[in-house]
Amino acid sequence: MANKYIPTLLRHSPVPKVHHFALLAGLDASVRGMLISVMPLTVYDALGSAESVSQVYFIAGLASLCLGLMVPWATRYIPRRWMYTIGTLLYMLGAALAVHGSSVTVPLALMANAGATATTFVCFNAYVLDYIDRSNLGKAQSLNMVYAAAPWAIGPLLGVWLRELWAPLPFLLAGALGLILLITFWILRLGNGKQISRARRPATNPLAFMGRFFAQPRLIAGWMFAVVRSCGWWVYVVYLPIFCIENGLGDKVGGVALSLSNALLFITPLMLRLVNKLTVRRSVRLAFALCAVAFAGSALVAPLPWLTVGFMMGGAVMLVVLDVVGGLPFLMAVKPSERTEMAAIYSSFRDVSGIITPGSAWLVLLVAPLPAVFALTGLAMAGCVVVAGKLHPRLGSRRPSHGRLLPEELLPEK
Repeated sequence: MANKYIPTLLRHSPVPKVHHFALLAGLDASVRGMLISVMPLTVYDALGSAESVSQVYFIAGLASLCLGLMVPWATRYIPRRWMYTIGTLLYMLGAALAVHGSSVTVPLALMANAGATATTFVCFNAYVLDYIDRSNLGKAQSLNMVYAAAPWAIGPLLGVWLRELWAPLPFLLAGALGLILLITFWILRLGNGKQISRARRPATNPLAFMGRFFAQPRLIAGWMFAVVRSCGWWVYVVYLPIFCIENGLGDKVGGVALSLSNALLFITPLMLRLVNKLTVRRSVRLAFALCAVAFAGSALVAPLPWLTVGFMMGGAVMLVVLDVVGGLPFLMAVKPSERTEMAAIYSSFRDVSGIITPGSAWLVLLVAPLPAVFALTGLAMAGCVVVAGKLHPRLGSRRPSHGRLLPEELLPEK
């Protein structure tokens, strides 16, 4: 009887809404957007060469991949709310290590940030799948992009500007934003996700579906598109700022270019309308083709640094288009009965690209200058143009029998 005198909010956890997840996505983007432009510069200053930067990013990519694969296993023993908390604490740890600025602490800061991103990403998506109905996933994804657009557009430029005022300042702000993210998460009271009844049989290990994945060429092609697209962003974020420094353009040009490119997130609804007028195959092929021209062209005009920056920014415009449409070939090919397991396999593209890009750049820089990394990326994108030509011509177009497109819920995440 006494329970009736207790406020409802205290007796029951509030059910999180779409805008609550968008708020978390925006705060997470604020932390990452602040760090994305200053970390390559800080690592370069601490280690002194592009080759060393590649080595550290390669190791961080391996660590992130291993941690990301361990998170689902770890949540069997550690409640999900504490796993997410650990992820946010890793953001703060990374910021504290980066403030020190030594050749030892900066690589550790990079690995802590990579671990934070992997941990919070896995937990966040698990919460979304728990609380958001399938019919609202498209709305949730669109709202996430809207909330994240400003942090991704402002963060890189703000980060390099604060770094010029005082080197530790962007990391202190990132640590404070990480703390705000943690407090917001606990205020929302997401707990450990929905309480569900005990399964009749053990959950299938996503790794057990690797055989099914490799048996379907369409899934392999879609996953490859995601990896190459992500590699393009890695090159743009990490190696373009280093190119600008080595060619006398200063350490702010890369951050400005990244902010301008990320500002295109505000017009993603317009991009979606354009994509809907074309087939997915045409959209993917055109975007990859223009990316290939831009990245390869930036290498050819390397003696003119400002022109190289212009070519790379043009390529980034197409990378944003690929963020919108590039994941559809994979997601549209997945069977409904395998969607959960294949989504886990698909999400590995982030960590795989975080290993391939610095690893390849490390090898290239042993025998060639930095623009060769741009050229190699353009070559990989040209390969995607060829593979995309084998997609079904009407993929993503209106079906004559249904008169509708596939659900918006299949749109990929930035």
